[in-house]
Amino acid sequence: MAWMNQNFSSDFILLGIFDHSPTHTFFFSLILGIFTVAFMGNTAMALLIHLDTHLHTPMYFLLSQLSLMDLMLICTTVPKMAFNYLSGKKSISLEGCGTQIFFYVSLLGAECFLLAVMAYDRYVAICYPLRYPILMSHKISGLMAASSWILGSLDGIIEVSIALSFTYCGSRVIPHFFCDVPALLTLSCTNTLTFQRMIFICCVIMLLFPVSVIITSYVRVMQAVILMGSGKGRRKAFATCSSHLTVVGLYYGSAMFIFMRPTSDHSPTQDKMVSIFYTILTPMLNPLIYSLRNKEVARAFVKVLGKGKSGE
Repeated sequence: MAWMNQNFSSDFILLGIFDHSPTHTFFFSLILGIFTVAFMGNTAMALLIHLDTHLHTPMYFLLSQLSLMDLMLICTTVPKMAFNYLSGKKSISLEGCGTQIFFYVSLLGAECFLLAVMAYDRYVAICYPLRYPILMSHKISGLMAASSWILGSLDGIIEVSIALSFTYCGSRVIPHFFCDVPALLTLSCTNTLTFQRMIFICCVIMLLFPVSVIITSYVRVMQAVILMGSGKGRRKAFATCSSHLTVVGLYYGSAMFIFMRPTSDHSPTQDKMVSIFYTILTPMLNPLIYSLRNKEVARAFVKVLGKGKSGE
């Protein structure tokens, strides 16, 4: 492969998003605060679901996988950005760049499929409640979650393998705060047009297929909810589904904006701002959305907290 013949000591330069002005120092501190909340929130959500046996259901198992993906996603980009800012260094090695690309692409792809699985889970639970234990057994939900991880990882392997096969020469300055594939390809002295078109087509498929599953599932869910006789059941179904739809809207809205536009329409500043939204803000909001609007999660948190205090 061409990348094996390149000089590994010739690092890339990540421009980042902040300088050391007072205003940017404030925004950097804000990003660190958001990162801390996202890290603690997703860790707490995953641990809570693991520790409380009442949450050992397919729905909460899938939610724990979402928390794990979000946790890994923020750890892929923010720590390196913070280290570069605080140390004054902006370099990243080719290996480090490839590692960021793999995890970033894999986790984004895995979340796309997992959100579709979560929508299907709600569809089965509300439209076929009596058959739910069979259609969404622990084994089936585990296989669906594993498939999401595998499909996302395959996408990551393909993209990083092709991206690192190009020759990079001249300027090695990446106008981003992490190694994003479109930003990296602008530095290649090889013709990458075919690969860029392939990425665009893959992104369209990976976004539109899960979105179609989500839309179909929730159209059926809304029809079933409207026909429900119990007002309490209707409110509970709406609360659960609205939380998921909020997360879907935040995630897919920003992902479609960044990935489903032609390369010619991209601007570095715009891409960085949108990337902050779905790589940092969304992972922070997800556990808050699910915990604040979910009585079972709140009850489990109080229960675990009570056990912790009684054991002191």
